[in-house]
Amino acid sequence: MDKKILGVVTGIAVIIAVAAAVLNSSSPDPEIITILEPNEKIGLVINSPNQFVTLQELDQIYSKASSTGIGRSNVYLFWNLVEPVRGEYDWQQSDTLMSFNKKNNLKVTLYFSIINGETLGPFPSWIGKPPLNFLGEDRVVSVLDAILSRYDNIDTLIPSGETESQFRFYEQNIPVYKELFNGVYDKIKEKHPDVKIGNAFALHNVLNKNLQYIVSDLAIGDFVAFSYSPVDVLNDIVKTPQQAKQDLQQVFDLVGDKKVGIFEISWSTSDFVGGSDSTQTKFLEKSFEFYTENKSELEFFTWYRQYDKPEGTCVIDEQGIGDDTLTVGGSGFGSSEHVIERLSNYICNAGLINDDGISKSSWNEFKKQIEMIN
Repeated sequence: MDKKILGVVTGIAVIIAVAAAVLNSSSPDPEIITILEPNEKIGLVINSPNQFVTLQELDQIYSKASSTGIGRSNVYLFWNLVEPVRGEYDWQQSDTLMSFNKKNNLKVTLYFSIINGETLGPFPSWIGKPPLNFLGEDRVVSVLDAILSRYDNIDTLIPSGETESQFRFYEQNIPVYKELFNGVYDKIKEKHPDVKIGNAFALHNVLNKNLQYIVSDLAIGDFVAFSYSPVDVLNDIVKTPQQAKQDLQQVFDLVGDKKVGIFEISWSTSDFVGGSDSTQTKFLEKSFEFYTENKSELEFFTWYRQYDKPEGTCVIDEQGIGDDTLTVGGSGFGSSEHVIERLSNYICNAGLINDDGISKSSWNEFKKQIEMIN
């Protein structure tokens, strides 16, 4: 079986294919939307239900998302797509995404894939596939400086995601990464002092595999970020909404005096993995209880994600192309067909709106919770 990389809840790599054509005049009128004042701490992973989307459709998707009162979204950029040739940058796709975030007054949490679960990168071909100690601090700083200088709405940077999976069997490399992170942190802070920087971990992996010590060892930077889904190692939903809230509460025991960022939090409605509309809505309510009770300790709180994807489209290739979520080289769930099938079902049905545009009950609950906070 050909090796595939799955878009997982830890997320990594947003690639939205944007068609330049606009909708024809026979298209239905866009939904009338009332926009609330944005809350910069509350975010949503904004995505299209389809692989290809026109600029007008993308504009409507962003308007619909921002109407809820969110004040941020995640953008996932891979180095190999931003700097395909050394010193030469390709801004075409990122300019499009960033322009819609800017238009809708959304701050951006940027994921830049140095560590991508069990794998590194993907890096540009001119770099090759170096280990962490040969990656080159100055090269990382150079590309990040170019991105942050171009987009002033990025206020948060996550260089590594599902970081616990990288060091689960290679603890000896933790000091190497710490040295790289701290060097990049210091130099980026000199150039962009207002950008906050921290690593992300998959809380469900940490708890399921007793990897708390890795999080504690790498609680460096300005904050520690977490993704979360209420699953076991097979990607079955095994928590009640209340138990999932209790899982979230454990993050504060892991990070010391650091603030916490909730990078991606999700609950799938796929009955194949034990999900449903009602439990998704209940967990959304519980998660906002967690936010309200702890907001002074939270840097940001971002839900994953706006739209479902059609069944069978949540498997992507090794370059991170094919799904508009994030992609992790090693999901931590293993690679059996059984696990891959469950993971795909979870991801494709993690949205708050069906892929046909019909809102789930969780979408209305999402808007209600933000309105109450604001």
